[in-house]
Amino acid sequence: MRKRELGHSGLEVSALGFGCMGLSHGYGPAVDKRLGIELIRAAFAHGVTFFDTAEAYARGDNEALLGEAVEPFRDQVVIATKFGFKNGDPSQGPDSRPARIREVADAALRRLRTDYIDLFYQHRVDPSVPIEDVAGTVKDLMAEGKVRHFGLSEAGVASIRRAHAVQPVTALQSEYSLWWREPEQEVLPLLEELGIGFVPFSPLGKGFLTGAIGAQTKFGSDDFRSSVPRFSSEALGANQTLLEVLGEQARQKGVTPAQMALAWLLAQRPWIVPIPGTTKLHRLEENFAADGVELTADDLERIATALQQVTIAGARYSPASQQLIDR
Repeated sequence: MRKRELGHSGLEVSALGFGCMGLSHGYGPAVDKRLGIELIRAAFAHGVTFFDTAEAYARGDNEALLGEAVEPFRDQVVIATKFGFKNGDPSQGPDSRPARIREVADAALRRLRTDYIDLFYQHRVDPSVPIEDVAGTVKDLMAEGKVRHFGLSEAGVASIRRAHAVQPVTALQSEYSLWWREPEQEVLPLLEELGIGFVPFSPLGKGFLTGAIGAQTKFGSDDFRSSVPRFSSEALGANQTLLEVLGEQARQKGVTPAQMALAWLLAQRPWIVPIPGTTKLHRLEENFAADGVELTADDLERIATALQQVTIAGARYSPASQQLIDR
């Protein structure tokens, strides 16, 4: 797989990373540990060197799974993890007090079986802690050798600027895909200005852009999509128009809808590194083949024209989760 640099940071990673969250958290029961390790190692075998996790994914279990999986080749991969929730639980709200950041870092190092974190994100901006204090704490951790790069997740442009002035931000991780394009308005221009990389999570629309989810799809109570307005039956039905457009563009290119969606993201900027996740080996192989899909200027123009006819239905978060998004 080809490599990309996250902004102007010097941090080089595979063009596509692997989002590990779904192996332990968010989409139903955790996968069997053996299968999770096999998938992570299969991703590495396909050339992936960038793996994403967080304390908040199953209260650290996801970090422990990743740490065990990559231990044999730790020095060949980049590990990103996150701090920022009370007791590692998003439902308890944000907590980015400096002492808590240090506590999370030390616990993550143990679970990840490593002595440094390549990229340490603030999972969500904490309105009760000045972002300068957060950036300063991570800067101190970097000076101590525990962290190598600083990142933010779902941060607004003002917070990004303020944090970057204290400690240069290597990457911003936020949602971005063919069905959530808000970052194009203000975030992407700012990242380009400041030389910050962009790591889109949910690049396949939490599974929707694969074409495997229809209007009649039901989600279990342990699948967070069951509470997301965009995944209601009504919204899923309305959003089939996007799938029709994506499917047609993919057919013209001779690729799958998922590959088209990922290739489109890669074509937006050379410093964008999507992190699709999956619990299935065949999907993993399908996703990572997107690195070989080249979209021409004509392809991108055709997609842009088609997207102008599409209106997306449904909010991307529940009201409670939406309150955690920084503006």
